[in-house]
Amino acid sequence: MPAIDRLTLRQLRYYVALSEHGSFRRAAERLEITQPTLTAQIAALEEILDVQLFERSRAGTALAPAGRELLADARAVLEQVQGIVDHAGSLSGGVVGTYRMGVTPTLGPYLLPHILPRIHGLYRALKLYVREAPPADLENELRDGRHDLVLTTLPLTAQDFTVVPLFREPLKLAMAREHRLTDRSTVSSQDLQGEEVLTIDEHHLFHRQISDLCDRLGATLRRDYEGTSLDTLRHMVVMGLGIAFLPALYVKSEIRAGDELGIVDVEGETLMRLHALAWRPTSPARGLFRELAVEIRRIIAANLSDDVLPVDW
Repeated sequence: MPAIDRLTLRQLRYYVALSEHGSFRRAAERLEITQPTLTAQIAALEEILDVQLFERSRAGTALAPAGRELLADARAVLEQVQGIVDHAGSLSGGVVGTYRMGVTPTLGPYLLPHILPRIHGLYRALKLYVREAPPADLENELRDGRHDLVLTTLPLTAQDFTVVPLFREPLKLAMAREHRLTDRSTVSSQDLQGEEVLTIDEHHLFHRQISDLCDRLGATLRRDYEGTSLDTLRHMVVMGLGIAFLPALYVKSEIRAGDELGIVDVEGETLMRLHALAWRPTSPARGLFRELAVEIRRIIAANLSDDVLPVDW
């Protein structure tokens, strides 16, 4: 029997899952099957293809050279098959399917609560599996097929994605209550010259944006105290280690009147982040993703217009 007649989509799905988890145990748990079943199916796939896909050792399971070479093909096949299922679902009168969406941790937790319930109300059979990662990782994982679409901050370094800008998010200046500038509603760029500014670690695009901003304002970026998240950054500001620029949606979600922080704007400065939805132009669900981008823009305009700004498309 030819290899193509023996190869199954289930085997390809198991192959991709094992490549992502690096462990038969973790992959089996994620797939909700037994480890012996996974082992048998991977062995059968290697026999059908006549190549070794994985290298097994006490340290774990890693892709063999052939496994790395064939992984993109396996993901493409699964994506195309999912596209057939989703297209059939749309022809029968609705949007169906489960998609993997990557989001940046400095945006997702503060935006998604405003949009996901409304998206679910519009598309009851649509499921979004959400995972957070820094923008650089999101970009690589979108290219590799580990995400179907990403909600991220621009710019992206690659030019091979479909990118739809969604909105611009202002940055607010946060400082401890005892700071000399706290009692002002706005501060000038001259007021910030020589000020020590905190930010999150350099693996995040947000770090580079704040670094560029400090250079422009004449402020000093503190490299010895970098936060691992916006929450840790806020706590360091409260303790007086420096001032920080925080995204407007984070401020809306996490900071309340009476907190030990003062929030002000910088007069004469346009401090913004630009956020977008991106996907591979070859995705079978590209029509749905563009539709989602339109809906997200509409939801944001209707519910967050006091906090963020629209962007031309």
